[in-house]
Amino acid sequence: MFDIVGKKKWFFAFSLLITIPGLIFILLTPLSGGKEGLKFSIDYTGGTVWSIRFADANVTPDQVRAELVALGQPEATVTRTGRGFFDIRLAKLDLREVQPTPTPVPSPSPAASTAPTPSPTATATPAASGSAPPGSPGPSSTPAPTASPSPSASPSPSGSPGPSGSPGASGSPGPSASPIAGSNTQVPTEGAIGAIATALQAKFGPIAEQASLSSIGAVVSADLVNQAVILILVGSLGILAWIWLRFRDVRFGVAALVALLHDVIVVLGIFAILGTLFNVEVDGLFVTAMLTVIGFSVHDTIVVFDRIRENRARHAGEPFAEIVNHSLLQTFGRSITTSFTVVLTLTALLLFGGAATSQFVLALLIGIVSGTYSSIFNASPLLVVWQEWDDRRKARLNAQRTPRRASA
Repeated sequence: MFDIVGKKKWFFAFSLLITIPGLIFILLTPLSGGKEGLKFSIDYTGGTVWSIRFADANVTPDQVRAELVALGQPEATVTRTGRGFFDIRLAKLDLREVQPTPTPVPSPSPAASTAPTPSPTATATPAASGSAPPGSPGPSSTPAPTASPSPSASPSPSGSPGPSGSPGASGSPGPSASPIAGSNTQVPTEGAIGAIATALQAKFGPIAEQASLSSIGAVVSADLVNQAVILILVGSLGILAWIWLRFRDVRFGVAALVALLHDVIVVLGIFAILGTLFNVEVDGLFVTAMLTVIGFSVHDTIVVFDRIRENRARHAGEPFAEIVNHSLLQTFGRSITTSFTVVLTLTALLLFGGAATSQFVLALLIGIVSGTYSSIFNASPLLVVWQEWDDRRKARLNAQRTPRRASA
């Protein structure tokens, strides 16, 4: 019989080996001001992300960044991705220029339809005087009302085109003929981002394709960060409280929480390393992935803990280490089989699911593997370590009480 509990020190050492480098890179994030460690997407930092491909395949990221710096974007980062696209991160920019409010052209309202409306050809004449001013060319001194005034069908009295470039009585501007600058597929032509696009095309030639363009403010990103932290903290504390009540022992809850902390550090650490080396970002779906990993890890841990509780009542009097080891072997096949099927599905999604969900699937894949490992090789052996420490403490207390009773 394989002794998992007997080799617990080796498993603890392996956990330290995979968590310590990740912790170092996580700590580099605030120390380096975000240049190293975790790379947060605009969902958390705010800013503008623009993915484009130039018709000239010889354009390099360094050339694009140098031009962006010359255009007043010193914090810009440019990364080449698949199919020749450049992922450009900028400070938050207005995706569309704010147009001045046009002076509305007066138009007859339905409420005023009972009053006579001057014809488009009639000149303004004072109605109260009843006589035309000297030198007026009009043959009539009285207004000429139309037979059936229409508030919408008649052209504007001035005959000038409205703000949209077409004659009309409506005071609201018509739709612009240029593409919307915030569009995901059309190269912007307006606002600050439109000026940058024009300058880049003048420098490197036309932009052949735009994959995406998005911008988010700092207020929204700060709210997302706060919500992410609250969700993870509330979820972890809720799991601790439920396991404590379910097993009537705080040690089970603490061991499960330590396993969760192990999984969170592993996922964050690997993303910090990938962010430093390959600019892999933590996006808005990352919190969803972490909560899913926490739930899966706790599910696997509870299966083992429940078997430990059953065997502890069934094999009362046996050493606790043997009971835990026997319970691990009984649930080992189930845990590995369940995790293996999930890993196969996530691997297929990672390879063929596209770039939109790649970070989400990668976080799930790392977390599921780490969660399976920590449930078997960390959480349950930690119970044994705690129990052995408690037994030694009680033995010392009993040894101290015995001489006192003998002397008395």
